[in-house]
Amino acid sequence: MTGTPHDATAPSIFRRAMGAEFERLHPMLQRRFDVGLGGGEACIGTGVMTEIRRGPWWTVPFLQVGRLRNILVPDVGTDVPFTIENYPYLDPLGRETVTFVRSYDIRGHRRRFDATMIDVGGAVVDYLGTHQHLAVDLDLHADDDGGLVLTSDAQRFYEGPLAFRFPLLFSGRALLRERYDDAAGRFEVDLRVTNSRFGFLFGYRGWFTCTWEPATDAPDRLKPVRHERRT
Repeated sequence: MTGTPHDATAPSIFRRAMGAEFERLHPMLQRRFDVGLGGGEACIGTGVMTEIRRGPWWTVPFLQVGRLRNILVPDVGTDVPFTIENYPYLDPLGRETVTFVRSYDIRGHRRRFDATMIDVGGAVVDYLGTHQHLAVDLDLHADDDGGLVLTSDAQRFYEGPLAFRFPLLFSGRALLRERYDDAAGRFEVDLRVTNSRFGFLFGYRGWFTCTWEPATDAPDRLKPVRHERRT
């Protein structure tokens, strides 16, 4: 598969992927997920992870490996300040890309959970980590209350000449729910990563508020070290 070439007048990759269902999202979620080169805006969220959790002790080695490339994190905590930065940019392969970089400090450790998303044939592929080693297909839907429900599907691992479909038995599947609370004036998010055999691996829940700024490129600090051509 190859990424869709960039069209500066095109709707965001999320609007394209969801089609008419995008209009069912809460208006604030529509604005947040309309981040793209066509709109020329970035969205920066600042808030609190009210709870960061992980699975039993034997999940820690798995999470520590993910930490090395900013894919998963082994920490737990409550009321942890964090930011999420969504910037659109054109990657070196000519693909419109949106960053989803979450950063937080916990017990003196700076942690990041990096993701970059592209459009592939009208669907969203999520590259995880600093080197885009893991490509994940995403399903995006609106729930009955205007919230966004994101689930991960097939996963592929790429490193140099190595390429293989990652067996879901040995990987985590993500379920993310995001909604807008009108009364509080903020976004709320809940993420759970589970394994079909081993159960719960990692998750967090929290809230954040957003600001928007003009942007047609992402800061280098948010871009991956390398961009993977294969999807």
